Parts: sequence; structure tokens; C-alpha cells
Amino acid sequence: MIQDAMSDGFREERSTGPEPEPEATRRGAGTTESSRASRGWWDRNADEYQAEHGAFLGDDRFVWGPEGLDEQDAALLGPAVRLAGRTVLEIGAGAAQCSRWLAAQGARPVALDLSHRQLLHARRIGAGFPLVQADAGALPFADGSFDLACSAYGGVPFVADSARVMREVHRVLRRGGRWVFSVTHPVRWAFPDEPGPEGLTAVSSYFDRTPYVEQDEAGRAVYVEHHRTLGDRVREIAAAGFRLVDLVEPEWPQWNDQEWGGWSPLRGALLPGTAIFVCDRD
Repeated sequence: MIQDAMSDGFREERSTGPEPEPEATRRGAGTTESSRASRGWWDRNADEYQAEHGAFLGDDRFVWGPEGLDEQDAALLGPAVRLAGRTVLEIGAGAAQCSRWLAAQGARPVALDLSHRQLLHARRIGAGFPLVQADAGALPFADGSFDLACSAYGGVPFVADSARVMREVHRVLRRGGRWVFSVTHPVRWAFPDEPGPEGLTAVSSYFDRTPYVEQDEAGRAVYVEHHRTLGDRVREIAAAGFRLVDLVEPEWPQWNDQEWGGWSPLRGALLPGTAIFVCDRD
């Protein structure tokens, strides 16, 4: 069963006809607008996303980002043999591929996502664990509910108040728990989001935190992504009560010849594309 912890006020009608291309801009976007835009975008694009990237992600593979770093090898949540019996919250789970891998190791995952359509894909592939529809900034769980929490490019980049997400994750983790999340490497915000040579020249300030917004003809946001510098992330993590124990910047492997949006072998050989933060709750 997909449990919906969102209010009906966030529901959007699905369009039945072609829509004009949204306008890309940099402007402010608050919590409500960001959440509404993300939920609508992922509901509209989940089918295409899973069709395009599902083979790379696999049905039960835990991939941290476009480079293809696999949790089976990286063990950022801890050795796989120690996951059995541990409760794990996956935030921004999409089709819950990571949760499915965790379940195969004997863990007890809960897959949370803002998008109902993404969770329908999780159910289509098969999920023997809870699927919860909710916002990462308001986790519908009691204090100390989980041993571990993880997010592979889910939730964190799309919320206006990512510091609140850190506090919420800290709240639902037990003492001694671990929180691992991956996001687009902050340095990428200084470069065009292009996989070719045009993506190798910095054109924006790394320090400009203005959100990236795609908006419709009426000026309503239909996609929002928020930028934080590396220092911003570290401060959010520390302020929430976590201890940052590792920052992983995966190198692009030789076997990976695919392009994924702005990620490519060309850029990956020169610039970090993903940042993975490993945080402990003491």
C-alpha cells in the first residue's frame, strides 16, 4: 500500500494535451512552491525517467549517482553483511531500487517519495516493504524510528529548506545511526548543464544560491532545484547534530560510457559530478 502523508492541497491535475516549453530562469522559490513543483514534475516525468534510466539503475541495485558508484562496493551505509535487520529510510526513493537492494540484504527499508507516480513504478517492479508518499521536510515518523537513512539524488536538492531536512532525518534516526545522501556536486552550478565541451567553462558564480527554476507561461514554477555550496552543506549537517565522517566525490569509471543529462565521460574526467555526504548521529 502507498501511504499518502501529503495534504490534498498539493495534488495537481495531469495535463491531457501538449504543454509549451517552460522558461528556465534563476529566481527565488519558497518551500510550498518548490514542493508543489517537484511533485508535479516527477508525476509528469516518472514514466520517461524510468524508461530512460531504469536499465542503468536496475530493479534492485543501489547506485549513488550517474558515475555508477554502487553501494555493494562502496559500503557507505556499512558492510552489507551488517544491514540485516536494520530499519532504513530511503528519502526520494523514486521506484525504490535502492530499498529493494537493501531488502535483499535483510534490511527493513521504508521507501519515501513525494511523487505518487514514482511510487507506482516501485509497486510495478515489486516492493515487499512500505511505500510512503510524503515531503522530505516533514517526515511522518516518530522520533528514533530508523537505524539508517539514505538518499541517492532524492529530496535534498529539490527542497527550499534543506537544513530542515537534515533536522528531520536527525530526529527520526536512533543514536548511532547513519545518514548518507548524494547530490549534484556543488561546483557544477558554476558550469552549464551540458555533457559536451560547452559544459567545461564556468559561466556562473559558484556562490550564487539563487534557485534554478523552470516556470510556465503564468510564471508558476514547474521544476525547482536549489543550490548549496560545500560549506553550506557542512554547516547544515553540523547544525542538525550530525558528525560528517566522509565526503565522497566519485571519479568517472572507464566502463561508464553513457551520458546522463549534464553528466558524461568527458566532464567526469575533469570535474566532480556527485558529492556524497556520510553523516553519523552520535
